[in-house]
This record gives sequence, structure tokens and C-alpha cells, in this order.
Amino acid sequence: MSDNTQSPLDDPQVSPHEVAKQAATQLAEKTGIERHDIALTLGSGWGRAADLLGETVAEVPASEIEGFSASGVPGHSGTLRSIRLANGRHALVIGARTHFYEDRGVRRVVHSVRTAAAAGATVMILTNGAGGIKRHWRPGTPALITDHINLTAASPLEGATFVDLTDLYSPRLRGLAREVDPEFEEGVYVQFRGPHYETPAEVRYAEIIGGHIVGMSTGLEAIAAREAGMEVLGMSLITNLAAGISDEPLSHAEVIAAGKSAEGKLAKLLAEIVGRI
Repeated sequence: MSDNTQSPLDDPQVSPHEVAKQAATQLAEKTGIERHDIALTLGSGWGRAADLLGETVAEVPASEIEGFSASGVPGHSGTLRSIRLANGRHALVIGARTHFYEDRGVRRVVHSVRTAAAAGATVMILTNGAGGIKRHWRPGTPALITDHINLTAASPLEGATFVDLTDLYSPRLRGLAREVDPEFEEGVYVQFRGPHYETPAEVRYAEIIGGHIVGMSTGLEAIAAREAGMEVLGMSLITNLAAGISDEPLSHAEVIAAGKSAEGKLAKLLAEIVGRI
């Protein structure tokens, strides 16, 4: 599927779950792996972790799989990568995240998660680069997501689909992460629509309503993962202090630079966590 090609996902009469099953079938054919046990979406700063997870079995351009497009954001690989872990299981590494602000529709945003579930994954690890509200955080700080606030005014759930989000971000998986790093920071993630960065007033609002991390992804994906029955682990790389918390202007170049400087540490951290799941 090229970026300009219509997908069945764009037809409201077609079930997005059926499209995910088609995508999972294509993925199995192209990778030679019938089932993936764990899936990871690697956001800004987290991409190098794939190299430490295990043996890469196959790497497929995401645009060759139904419903996917090449990533529209610098710093994302645009591929789907199958990795054999040390314990013999297989991980699907998603480097082709579709953001809500790309205006492809919520179905496209969460298609990677639904495809991972259809491919057999029971654990979904969602990572991102984001702005931090806690004053003591510095660029390069990793933080566990304990909960989220969805300010996109959208949901991946369709019709009368009611899903409990009480413990959306798995306490068990966060516990495993803390075994690797007992000093892991944590906070509530606030998803804005983007693509503009938040204003200082919006950051103050996010803080008042209980947020600690601001970004433009993850929340909608996590909801879709829960709907699919997956266990979710969310982690943010704090690439910068949010607008108004710091006097420095914000830029995507800053996000990329912070990710590059932290990627070695993040890769080792994430690989150790996956090894415990």
C-alpha cells in the first residue's frame, strides 16, 4: 500500500479488525513468521533498541502491508521488523507509526496495534519522545506511563464498544520495568492532537488536570491495544521540558538530538525489560 492508495480501512462499511487480519496474514507471508508474541512501537529515541533485542529474521517496508503507510515523521524507520528473541519467541518492531495529526483517520493511527494483535501479540510496548512537565526532569530521562488523558476528542472504538481502561498501563509490566531500573521516573501522559507544540497555557492546563508528560501519540494506540486484549507498557523519552516549563524554544530537531544522545541507554533498558516479559 503506497501513501496515495486507498485502503479498505478508509471504507466505514469494512471492519478495521478484518483489515488487521489481512495485514497480519501478509506479514506472516513476507517474514516467514507465523506468530509474533510481543510488539513494540519505537518512537523518537527508541529505535536503536531493536538491534539489541535479538536476531532480525526479516524487515519489511510497512507500505507493502495492507493499511500501512511509510512513516511521515523524521526519525522513524518506516519498516516492520521481525526479531527472534533469546527465548525463541518473536517480537514485531513497528517503525511506521501513523500520527493522528497526519489526518489519515483514527483507524490508520491504531492499525499497527490491531495488526500486531491479529499476528498473535499479547503484549504491546508503546514508546515515544515527549515533553516533560516535572521540573527536575532533563532531556534524556525515560519515564513509565502510568495513565493517560486523551485530549484528541477521538477514540479508536466504534459503535457501542465499551472498554474498561482502569489499569490500561499494566502494573505487572511496570513492575518488571522497575526490576530493571528501580529509579524509573513515571507520570501521566497527555495526548494532544498536534502537530503544533503545546502553548505554555495548554501545558499549565495539562498539569492542572493531572498530566506530567505531553505528546502527540500513544493514547489512542493504547486504547486499541486494550480493546484487543493486549497488555500495555508505555514509556516516554523526555526530549525536552514542555513549553513554559523551560524558556527554550521547542523544535523537532531538539527532539531528534535528545533521542540520539539517549538511544544507547534506552536501547539497553528496553532490551532488558523485554527479556523479562
